[in-house]
Amino acid sequence: MLRVSNGPKIMEKKFNLKTGKLGEEIAKDYLENKGFKILGQNCKTRFAEIDLIVQKGKEKILVEVRTRRGNLFGTPEESLTKNKLRKLRLNARAIGAERIDAVCIVLGQNDAVEKLEHYENIC
Repeated sequence: MLRVSNGPKIMEKKFNLKTGKLGEEIAKDYLENKGFKILGQNCKTRFAEIDLIVQKGKEKILVEVRTRRGNLFGTPEESLTKNKLRKLRLNARAIGAERIDAVCIVLGQNDAVEKLEHYENIC
């Protein structure tokens, strides 16, 4: 009987999770430096996980963080699909957020930030 290994897929998933967590930490630091108060991170609803919940003044904001290592597989912005935006709207309603923002990050060698864009009120 031939056994098929899932080794490369498991390693790829761990690498992607590491990239995502790093991106969330970079976005969190960026937003804190811009005067946002962090209310929550990696919060789960019945619809999906929320990367960050922040507050600026009295406004509660859901923040989606999209991180890529280079642009080989597309930009972080391109990964915000219609389905993802729909889930973000459902999550925003579930937590009572007034706005949905996105922080899109491109990492280079040694995890250096090549690009960071903060988009307000994306949907």
